[in-house]
Amino acid sequence: MTVTSGTSRADDRSATSELLVVDDLRTHFHIAAGAVKAVDGVSFTLKRGKTLGVVGESGSGKTVLSRSIMGLNIASNARSTGSVRYEGQELIGRTPKQMRQFWGAEMSMVFQDPMTSLNPVVKVGRQLTEHVRHHFNIGKAEARTAAIELLRSVRIPEPEKRFDNYPHEMSGGMRQRVCIAIALACSPKLLFADEPTTALDVTVQHQILNLLAQQQSERHMTMILVTHDLGVVATRADEIAVMYAGKIVEKAPTATLFSEMRHPYTQSLLWSIPKTNQPKHTRLSAIAGRPPDLINPPPGCSFAPRCPYAQASCIEEEPQLRTDGDTDHQFACHIPVGTPANSEAFERNMAAGLPQTLTAAGKMAAREDVVPDYAAIGAETNVDERAVAEGMSTTLRDHGNTGGG
Repeated sequence: MTVTSGTSRADDRSATSELLVVDDLRTHFHIAAGAVKAVDGVSFTLKRGKTLGVVGESGSGKTVLSRSIMGLNIASNARSTGSVRYEGQELIGRTPKQMRQFWGAEMSMVFQDPMTSLNPVVKVGRQLTEHVRHHFNIGKAEARTAAIELLRSVRIPEPEKRFDNYPHEMSGGMRQRVCIAIALACSPKLLFADEPTTALDVTVQHQILNLLAQQQSERHMTMILVTHDLGVVATRADEIAVMYAGKIVEKAPTATLFSEMRHPYTQSLLWSIPKTNQPKHTRLSAIAGRPPDLINPPPGCSFAPRCPYAQASCIEEEPQLRTDGDTDHQFACHIPVGTPANSEAFERNMAAGLPQTLTAAGKMAAREDVVPDYAAIGAETNVDERAVAEGMSTTLRDHGNTGGG
C-alpha cells in the first residue's frame, strides 16, 4: 500500500506546466563579521515532472538554496528575500506554521546528513508515520502498513523489525534510506534530494537513484537533485544549474551543458572528475585557489582569481547571466569557453605565467577528452545494472546480519 494525496496527478498535469518559479532569491546570514551571502540572486523556473540538477563544490550555496525554497532557514540571523512561487502561491515570508501545509504533502527533502536529521530518541516507525497520519488522517495500523512497504521499497531488510528500531540501532546507510522513505511517504509533488546517496554502499547507490527515478515517473514528481557529483546529474537531470559563490553561473539542458559548456568553473568541475581509464594512484585534479569570501566577495567575477582565462574586465565588472543565442543555455562569463576570445585570453595568460592557467594547461594535456561525453560520465559513475542485481541478495543478507549500510 502507498499513501497518495487526494489531488490526482492528472489534475496536476492539466494545470500550468510551471510548478516552481524562483525570482531573485537571496538568503543572507547576519553574523558579527557581516552578512554571509549564501544565496545571492538566484532565479529559475522548474516545470512539472522535470529534474533540475544543482551542482557545485562545498560552500557554493546548493543546500541553502533548497532550504530557502522550503522555508527551512528559520535561524534568527537568516533572512530570505525575493520570490518563490509554488503553484502560484508565494512562499517567502510565510511562518513555519503556515508552511506545514506544504511540508511532506506538497514538497519534501532528503537531507544530506542522516545522522542528525532523525530524532535519536524516537523510533523509526513513529518518524515515518507521524506526518502521514497528520496529512491523511489515517489510523495507526494503516500508517504502519504503508511505512513498512516504504522501508521495503528502499531496500531495508526485515522492515517489520526495523520499524521498531531507534536510529542509533541502524547504520548510516540505513538511516539515509529511512530519510528517503520519510521524504516519499506523502507522495510530494516536489522532492529536494540533497546528496541522497551520501552514506550508501556503491551497490545500493544506483538502486536508490533508480528508486527516485521510478517514484518520480509514477507520481509525475518534480525533483531538484543537489550534488557535487556531475556523474549523478549527467544521466538523471533534465537541466543542470551550476552554482558558485551563491549564484548560478551556468544553466542549460544536460546534453547542452556537457557538450557546449561556456563557464570556466563548469569546465573545471568536469576536469575534476576521476576517469576509470587512468592508472592507479593518479593524482586527483583539483581546482586551483579557494572559494571567495561570501561576506566581502571580490569585485567583478567571483571566479576570476581561480580562472585560467581571467582578464582585466573579469576583475573589474561582474558578468550577468545571458543566453547563448535563442537557446535555453545561460551563462555568466565575459570570455566564454569555446570562443576565439577565450583562446586568446588563455594564450596571453600562458605567456604571462599565470599559475592557474599553467595548472589548466597541465590538465588539458593529461586528458584525452577536454569536453567529455555526458552519457559516458554517467556510465562511469554508475554501477552496472546486472552486477547490482547479482550482488543485491548478498548485500542485503550482509546488512541484515550486521546492520551495515
